[in-house]
Amino acid sequence: MKYSEIKELSTAEIAERIKEEKLQLTKLKFSHAVSAVDNPTKLRETRKVIARLLTELGQRSSEATVANNQ
Repeated sequence: MKYSEIKELSTAEIAERIKEEKLQLTKLKFSHAVSAVDNPTKLRETRKVIARLLTELGQRSSEATVANNQ
């Protein structure tokens, strides 16, 4: 998921995607522990997507805080 796609999502959609991606990462980790995953780069990509989503969510909350204080 590209950052431009993330910026188009609403805050609620971002929170939902974070939950989904974390669940997917957990499943990938378990399957990788049992047997080798076909595409191990999927683990890294999932972590990066989660980080992008959390970054956008943090930026939105900090912008909202600044806007409320002014």
